[in-house]
Amino acid sequence: MTAPTVDVHAHVLLPQIDALVAEQAGYARAKELDARRNGPAALAVSGPMVRDRLPSLTDVTVRLAGMDAQGVDIQLVSPSPSHYHYWADAPTAEKVYRLANEATAAHCAQAPDRLRGLGLVPLQHPAQSVAALDHALEQGLAGVEISSHAPGRELSDPAYEPFWSRAEETGAVLFLHPFGCTLDERLDRWYLSNTVGQPTENAVALSHLIFSGVLDRHPGLKIIAAHGGGYLPTHIGRSDHAWRARTDASAGCAQPPSSYLRRLYFDSLVHDPRVLRALVEAAGADRVLLGSDFPFDMGSSDPVADLRSAGLAEADLDAVRGRNAAALLHLSPA
Repeated sequence: MTAPTVDVHAHVLLPQIDALVAEQAGYARAKELDARRNGPAALAVSGPMVRDRLPSLTDVTVRLAGMDAQGVDIQLVSPSPSHYHYWADAPTAEKVYRLANEATAAHCAQAPDRLRGLGLVPLQHPAQSVAALDHALEQGLAGVEISSHAPGRELSDPAYEPFWSRAEETGAVLFLHPFGCTLDERLDRWYLSNTVGQPTENAVALSHLIFSGVLDRHPGLKIIAAHGGGYLPTHIGRSDHAWRARTDASAGCAQPPSSYLRRLYFDSLVHDPRVLRALVEAAGADRVLLGSDFPFDMGSSDPVADLRSAGLAEADLDAVRGRNAAALLHLSPA
């Protein structure tokens, strides 16, 4: 039996969420911060880009046609990271995650044989995280999408321990997808906010999970890191060296950092066949999953062709193309 081709990095836009928060002062401040981080030139390009892709982001019929054109059988659909709204107070945050979970589930329910979904949790309110995860699972979603940090909290924060425990207990998929980089205006030209910012945030977030011992305490977590995990997998040697050379670096985790790459999953969206080969070598072919960032301009319009360009062995290519994700998501062979 042939495994389906599965894209684990695809997004849905939920305008009803922004409508929910649009009148709040925190939303305006968040938009201002986003504008400063990206810069005017990036905003001038991003606005029309998103408008052009609205049908693919909101209309299931258009989405399925796009999938067919790419040769993708199944998408794992997550809300646009712009919907995190980690500035929101607790009552607003609950409204946001409930609406996101329910709306994403409704979107995927229009094509249940081809779409699986992920919800949201409010990382800024760790006390809500378990309830938010449970709510997502109750909607039939596979898990939730999280950013690389919340204001004032890294993923190593002990306040998240109940969340990690519940995710491990339920087998929920956690999709780690940054939104915004704390390097702020240093990256406000040439779209560095994304090209440098996203892989930086991925590397920092994964390092917090590794060095703090989260992955030791919760070895059953199913975490997929977007953008191939950013800079970390191909530069993990420096982390290993620090772990061996310094007592402060090795105080939190039991094994060399590189060993934890094989406890994580990574999407294939690295935009370079050499980097993809290096990612497969570092993490293992059984830990890399096809990802496109559908339908955004920083994604891949032909993720299967990009995967083939890496020149992987046929068994490894088949694993990344869909076999790994099919096992992770408990999908039936085609």
